[in-house]
Amino acid sequence: MLKDLVLKTRSYRRFDASVKIEEQTLFDLVDLARNTSSGANLQPLKYCISSSQEKNDLIFPCLRWAGYLPEWNGPKNSEHPTAYIVVLGDTTIVRNFGVNPGIASQTIMLGASELGLGGCMFGSINRKNLRAKLDIPEELEILYVLALGKPVEKIILEPIKEDGSIRYYRDENNTHHVPKRNLEDIIVC
Repeated sequence: MLKDLVLKTRSYRRFDASVKIEEQTLFDLVDLARNTSSGANLQPLKYCISSSQEKNDLIFPCLRWAGYLPEWNGPKNSEHPTAYIVVLGDTTIVRNFGVNPGIASQTIMLGASELGLGGCMFGSINRKNLRAKLDIPEELEILYVLALGKPVEKIILEPIKEDGSIRYYRDENNTHHVPKRNLEDIIVC
């Protein structure tokens, strides 16, 4: 059921680094995104994929892992993602990518979940360093980085508490908690 797939498609930040993702899997996930809707059918998105340790090691330090967990410096080596997909926008096709990167990225994440994988979408990226490390041409705007792997953390969705905080947090067992607004609070008319 689609709802089950959506509910297990979370922002995982810790992975089993011993579970490798094949390059073909990344091609298959990008192919899912390629077949989604695109504004005016312009199809301006391009992708840079990585499943090699060498390339992954270039990407990892360009990402900011968890803004609400300032005491956490990101996953330890044994919890690093084993693959990445960098979502790029080709500015020679269009300058404003609209909803295209969101549609494509969520499709990739849903596809990864269906395969038993998990991931995290990053918008907080050191784009200058990533561009230099991966030799990404200037006409390709770095939109998102999708980190992928076999999740090793438990994530619990829960209602927002009385204080109204939306900040995710980790409890004493290292379980990741994500407060979500109630349905009746978001439907306004």
